[in-house]
Amino acid sequence: MPDRSPTTSEEPGSQPPISARSAVSIASAVRAGTVRAVDVTTDALDRIERLDRALSAFAEVWDERALECAREVDARIDAGEHLPLAGVPIGVKGRHGLRTAGPLLAAGCVPVGATSVPGPGTPWQTWGAGRYGRTVNPWRRDRTPGGSSAGSAAAVGAGLVPLATGNDGAGSVRIPAAWCGVVGLKVTNGRFPTADPTGLMAPGVLTRRVADAAAYWGVMAGDTRPRTPEPAIPPEPAAPTALWSPDLGFASPDPEVVAVAHAATVRLAEAGVVRLVDTEHPFRLADTEHPFRLEDPAPAWLALRSPDADPSPMATVHIRAVNDRRLAALFDRTRLLLTPTAPTPPHGHEGPGDRYSTALTWAFNLSGHPAISIPAGFGPDGCPVGLHLVAAHGREASLLAVAEAAEGVLGPWTPATCTRI
Repeated sequence: MPDRSPTTSEEPGSQPPISARSAVSIASAVRAGTVRAVDVTTDALDRIERLDRALSAFAEVWDERALECAREVDARIDAGEHLPLAGVPIGVKGRHGLRTAGPLLAAGCVPVGATSVPGPGTPWQTWGAGRYGRTVNPWRRDRTPGGSSAGSAAAVGAGLVPLATGNDGAGSVRIPAAWCGVVGLKVTNGRFPTADPTGLMAPGVLTRRVADAAAYWGVMAGDTRPRTPEPAIPPEPAAPTALWSPDLGFASPDPEVVAVAHAATVRLAEAGVVRLVDTEHPFRLADTEHPFRLEDPAPAWLALRSPDADPSPMATVHIRAVNDRRLAALFDRTRLLLTPTAPTPPHGHEGPGDRYSTALTWAFNLSGHPAISIPAGFGPDGCPVGLHLVAAHGREASLLAVAEAAEGVLGPWTPATCTRI
């Protein structure tokens, strides 16, 4: 079994470089004047130069542009601006990722490069093509980081940047987050503009700390108050109710993955972060005699993305209507739905085989619900496993609060800056 412990290029016992700290911590230091954005950016670029040849997380690195942007941030701080993400080095998904990063740049982020995405000529989207070839999982080089936000997940997971953007049409933020051991947030579909005519795509972010994802959400949602480093949010006196589902009623996840995610769920319940629905009395909804389940979203999702695909438009409408009704009933009665994020561990670079890694995520692109993947632990292969939390439409703040409390129980989550790969 591979070593599950992340390895770093730092000396034992040494403090992590400023660029490898949390986004919130970096921004606080830059705003306070204890470090300059140029120094953080220089450190991040040096780190990428040393480590990315093994990871191939970046398709492009923008050295001069990044340093120029950092100097502008320092000037804005000197002029008295209050930037919630001052000096935070970020990766943006793909070569055109800056088009949607405007709010982050306005908040003081410094884009250091374009992260890798799947290359042309492949029908599967769970890999990335970077500057040095295929993008590898920072925990195991023989495994994919997932996709399509492949490079963003690998860069964050390896500690190259604390925050990277993504977008999620079927799980493209949450799956690589799970497989690289980081946090991946998909916002409510339709909350922000998207070029996807199907409406399945939603913006998202990958971070190592939930507080950083919350800072991203605050900026994107228009709350520009600087967030300062603070302890994880303690559990609420009355913990939010949550339903655990290993498979949503239709998927066939690997037992080892389910075991890790379920163990994390039990730990959260024991710590008072969530209050699980009583499994002795299965949670039932009005339109089904069975415990909570969704219709398999695959036919509807594929039909929306592939006009020539079956089923008929009426079948697609039926699947969406049934699932929307059941989810609405669920969130009328409980705050959260918990599942494994992906049904399998990360696969090898030869491809995913016949199983959809999206089995547990793309239902919520069809329904539009916000969702987050947080690290749950490690599987027998030494690769991370994600825990998937889903909330009602527009409840990102509540979702992030629970995830931050969960981090206090399941974390701390450390970067896997693997020099051995």
